[in-house]
Amino acid sequence: MKPAAKIYTALILLFLFAPIAILLVFSFNEAKSLSVFSGFSFYWYEELLRDSETLKSVKNTLLLALSAAAISTVMGTAAAVGMEKLRSKFLRAAMDTVTNIPMINPDIITGISLMLMFVFVGRLFGLATSLSFWTMLIAHVTFCLPYVILQVLPKLRQMDHSLPEAAMDLGCTPMGAFLKVTIPEIMPGIVTGLIMAFTLSLDDFVISYFTAGNGFQTLPIRIYNMTKKTVTPKMYALATIIFFVILALLLITNLSDKDGDIADKV
Repeated sequence: MKPAAKIYTALILLFLFAPIAILLVFSFNEAKSLSVFSGFSFYWYEELLRDSETLKSVKNTLLLALSAAAISTVMGTAAAVGMEKLRSKFLRAAMDTVTNIPMINPDIITGISLMLMFVFVGRLFGLATSLSFWTMLIAHVTFCLPYVILQVLPKLRQMDHSLPEAAMDLGCTPMGAFLKVTIPEIMPGIVTGLIMAFTLSLDDFVISYFTAGNGFQTLPIRIYNMTKKTVTPKMYALATIIFFVILALLLITNLSDKDGDIADKV
């Protein structure tokens, strides 16, 4: 690699990871200052553990993200299998286009349109409150589904389709062949889609803000409400913990993929 290319790469990496590095360092700052590092301390981590409101919002966020990831993974895998079995090129193109709309559509448009739909349905059935945890869950599943489909579809297209047929010839039922042959073959795509859906749901603010009901607050909404007053370094501590959890998930996924490739070669 040429020196100019190395410098360019280093600048790109610096631009991408400098904010995260600053966040990590100042989460261990002894003082409240967000610009001067006065000493190493776990004070803000201790303060985070004492903040019941923030911990409750973390619990709500994890509950929502896990539920949305699980539901969207099951639905997305089923949708990908159905799309792969379509014989008409026109229907395939139409389904691909429809699947891409939630990803291309701006979050604010998706959030407002879902909010209006939930309010309309709530008033239609005479509900006291139109927005709740369930509306947020439906909204999160809606925007996570396309990402799961896009991760599973390539694995289905790479798979040797004679394998399920061979399993059925040997006595497996169609469902048995799907569970014992197809699912293991596309498992890397399913796991990647699950992690991506979990991360997207965990990170979302705009759609959550428009579809949230009273009494259920996610972490991004909690942090947004805190900005009206002040954001203390304990949010740095929380962000650091989340960063390392996501990093661990990515490392586990990559290592499992490599182990699978090595096993295939052997």
